[in-house]
Amino acid sequence: MTDLAAEPKLKRVLGVPGLTLFGLTYLAPVAVFTTYGSVTQITKGHLPSAYVVALVVMLFTAISYGAMVRAFPAAGSAYTYTQQTFGGHIGFMTGWTLMLDYLFLPMINFLLIGIYLHTQFPSVPQWTFTLAALLLVLALNVVGITVMNKVNVFVVGISVVLIAVFTALAVKHLTGHASPSPLEPFSPGSGVFSGAAILALSFLGFDAVSTLSEEARDPRRTIPRAILLTTLIGGLLFILVAWMGSLVHPGYNDFSNPDTAGVDIMAALGGAAFKTLFVAIYVIGAFGSAMTTQASVSRIMYSMGRDGVLPKRFFSVLHSRFRTPVLAAVVVSAVSLIALFISLNNAVVMVNFGALIAFSMVNLSVIKHYLADQRRRSPLDLLRYGAVPLAGFALTVWLWTSLSGVTFKVGLIWMAAGFVYLLGLTRFLSRKPPVMSFSEAEPEVAAV
Repeated sequence: MTDLAAEPKLKRVLGVPGLTLFGLTYLAPVAVFTTYGSVTQITKGHLPSAYVVALVVMLFTAISYGAMVRAFPAAGSAYTYTQQTFGGHIGFMTGWTLMLDYLFLPMINFLLIGIYLHTQFPSVPQWTFTLAALLLVLALNVVGITVMNKVNVFVVGISVVLIAVFTALAVKHLTGHASPSPLEPFSPGSGVFSGAAILALSFLGFDAVSTLSEEARDPRRTIPRAILLTTLIGGLLFILVAWMGSLVHPGYNDFSNPDTAGVDIMAALGGAAFKTLFVAIYVIGAFGSAMTTQASVSRIMYSMGRDGVLPKRFFSVLHSRFRTPVLAAVVVSAVSLIALFISLNNAVVMVNFGALIAFSMVNLSVIKHYLADQRRRSPLDLLRYGAVPLAGFALTVWLWTSLSGVTFKVGLIWMAAGFVYLLGLTRFLSRKPPVMSFSEAEPEVAAV
């Protein structure tokens, strides 16, 4: 057995550049092609419009995340903010609901790695690639955040290079071929809001940045900046790629396979060679996203385990050498094994419900913490801590109502399971759930 110590402190090594790279890697700029085919069909060719709507909504919410990080600079994300503002019961349900998304995001990335590599090596079973990526990501998460930060630089770098080459080839292609009006993809169309609700998945990177508050230098300053930069840069890259793709391939119902729509677009631009290059970089981007999504959810589970909301002797254990939540990472990997048996469409509909619930609660937390609890009443405070988060809440609820029926069913079943667990944890709500401590005092952990 690995010797695990009770040392609770995470390493504070990340500044604004490292945090932003983490968030952008989590977003995976080339991941615009993850739902490109399906959302293009939903929006009837208006994917860029859906991204614009999603970006506007997410910017309001990103500002609220920054405000809550300044108040509570600790690991735990929306779970921490809601718990400290509304109490343990609501905090638990928020964290539990958000975990639905976080637990399945690595799984989606592993599934995509298998799908895209299988297009290049059809004789190799898809599950082989998926399983290999899962095991490698687990190993890197155990090693720690410093090594991951170096990988993030590489992943974001090659993703930006691919986007630049893609844009150049797209412009060259458009100069020699008939194409729709450049503004046509941005025109209002049916399904844009439903598409934007799905695309909220693409912006979870800014939420993930907040989970690294205990590994950031001066988190009250660096985390809010990194959150806004991640949201804005990632959103603009998504819009650019979606726009170019919609001009190059204006048809929205003629993909050979909606799951691999990016392959069709790249083949049209640069032939087989560029298609192969795209698959290689896409897989690397998905790998980087899987690595960061697993790191993020394992830290949320560590945070919930540290205060006893999840079994403390298991989830609050850190590795003796690397000081990473190794057992929580193992749990995430075990859940990700579902990728060996599920389709991409079924995997995607499982997420977003929890994210939009969490976004709504963070916006409400800003209002309660700053205006109700701290009683800030200046005109600037009413704008920053009243009007902005209220707009973020309203816009998020607006997207939430556009989710599919399947998403609602999965989300409500997950919430019901969490509520049953909460009843057992609190003896039918007669006891308060444990409240998180921010002193970084040594927790009681077991060596296994």
